[in-house]
Amino acid sequence: MPVNLSLVAGFLTLSAVLSVIPGPSVLLETSRAITLGRRSAMWIVLGNALGGLVLLALVLAGLGAIVATSAKVFMAVKAVGACYLFWLGVSALRSARSRSVDEPSATADVPGRVSWARSVRQGFMVGAANPKSIVSLMAVLPQFVDHSRGDPVLQMLIIGLAGGVLQALIETTWVGAAGSMRTWFLGRRRRIQVLKASGGVAMIAFAGRLAFENP
Repeated sequence: MPVNLSLVAGFLTLSAVLSVIPGPSVLLETSRAITLGRRSAMWIVLGNALGGLVLLALVLAGLGAIVATSAKVFMAVKAVGACYLFWLGVSALRSARSRSVDEPSATADVPGRVSWARSVRQGFMVGAANPKSIVSLMAVLPQFVDHSRGDPVLQMLIIGLAGGVLQALIETTWVGAAGSMRTWFLGRRRRIQVLKASGGVAMIAFAGRLAFENP
């Protein structure tokens, strides 16, 4: 066995605790599940998972150490993440103010309103443009490596992938719960406007927090 199963269980427990707390990714996914349906939101979950894989690859390649030790690099990556979240928030506010608010169909997701590629791209950007995740992985993953079992990079890869799968499952649960509320919004333009506006404000708040909080 290349990894210590008890350590893997400990990492997954920690990941579960962190994942159940709604963040920018969960906020984007649940908003999409309510406004356009679960299918559209699941593309965002996929994109977010791909973004997480990129972060894990950077950490395993050692770039995470550069971000963790270089204040300038950390600030640059953090600024990119903050700007993208801010842009998503402003877009949501503009959509909420628009008179032609898209109302979800009562039977299925609305194809073409938001393409699957765009949804995957949005999820990827939110998932990958979070420098705190890189720093957290650099600080946390090594604590769950059993050096008596050989290659630490292989162990971190296995543990990181397991954590990513768990996070995707938890986000899928959020999407399912949000999708069950969709019927409450059907045909109610005002509620959709309020939802989009609230999501936009929350995204902007996350962007401000990411931009101004200390590393």
